[in-house]
Amino acid sequence: MKLQKKQIDALDIELTIDVEQADYAEAERKILAQRRKTADFKGFRKGMVPESMIRRVYGEQALAESVNEVVSKGLQDFIDKNKLNVLGEPLSSEKQPEIEWKDGNDFRFVFDIATYPDIEVSVAKTDSVNRYAISASAKDKAEMLKNLKKYYADRKEEKSDADIEAELDARLTSEYAQQAEWRLSKDIRDHFVEKTSFDLPEAFMKRWLFEANGGKVSKEDIEKDFAGFLADFRWQLIRTALMRKYSFKVEQKDIEEAAAGFVRYQYAMYGMGNVPENIIKDSVANVLSDRKQIDRLVEQVEDSKVFGKLKEEITIKEKKISSDKFRELK
Repeated sequence: MKLQKKQIDALDIELTIDVEQADYAEAERKILAQRRKTADFKGFRKGMVPESMIRRVYGEQALAESVNEVVSKGLQDFIDKNKLNVLGEPLSSEKQPEIEWKDGNDFRFVFDIATYPDIEVSVAKTDSVNRYAISASAKDKAEMLKNLKKYYADRKEEKSDADIEAELDARLTSEYAQQAEWRLSKDIRDHFVEKTSFDLPEAFMKRWLFEANGGKVSKEDIEKDFAGFLADFRWQLIRTALMRKYSFKVEQKDIEEAAAGFVRYQYAMYGMGNVPENIIKDSVANVLSDRKQIDRLVEQVEDSKVFGKLKEEITIKEKKISSDKFRELK
C-alpha cells in the first residue's frame, strides 16, 4: 500500500492511497474462509460448500470488505503517525476515480482530510463579563400577578393577596436567577469564542455537514445556519482546550449524576416531584443506554466544569437591569 500526501493549504490535505492485491489478499482469504464455515447451501453440509461457489456468491462483497479494511487502517495510521487534529472524518475526494470491483485489481482512493490547529486559551482577570441582577418591570409583575390570581380562582383555592404576592416574588426571584445564570454562561462562551482566534476549514465543514446529514439538510440551509454552527464548533474546541488546560476529566460518576439530574427535571416538568429512587434509577439506566444521550451528557458535564472554573478565574461585574431591558439583550 502506498500513501501520497498533498498539502492543499495549512488545514486541508489530499491523501491518495494505492492498494495492490498483495495488500488485501490475506484479509480477503480470511473473510471468504469465514463465509465458508457459516454458509448454509442446500445440498451441502455446513462448512463443506465448494470454495468456488463461496467465491462466486460472496466474492465481490469479500473483496470490498477486505479492501475497505486495508484502506481504513491506512487512513488511521496516517492520522495517528502525523498526530492530526481531524475535523469530522475524511471524505472521498471529487477526484476519486471510478472503481471496478474485480478481484486481483489494484485500487486507488483519494480522500480530502481537514484539520484544525492546536488551540491555547488564555484566561485572566482582565477577561470581564457582566452578571445581570434582573428586576421585574411593572408590566411583567402585573401580568404574573393576574395569572396567579386566575389560577387560584379556577382551582377554587382561597389565597390572600399577601400570600399571592409572596409567591409572586419567590417565582420571579427563581426564574430571573436561572435566566441570569444562563445569560452569564452564554456571555462567557461568546467572550472566549470571540477572543480565541484560529482558522477553520470552512469549505470542508459545509461539505461535511451536507454529507453527514445524508442530504436531509439542503446546502442552502447549511449556508444560512453556518455562522451559528461555526460558533458552536469553535466553542467545542475551546472547551476541549480548557478541559486539557485545567486537567479536567469526565468520570462515569459525573455522567450518572448528570443523567439523574436530567431525569428528575423531566419528572418535575410533569409535576412529579417525589419520584421513588428505584424509578429514578431505572430511568437513568434507560438514558445511559442511548449513545446520543451519553454524548449530550458528556458535553453538559464539560460545560459545567469549564464554566465553573472560568467564573472563578475571570472578572464578573454585577449589573442591574429590568426584565424588559434583559429581553432586549442580543
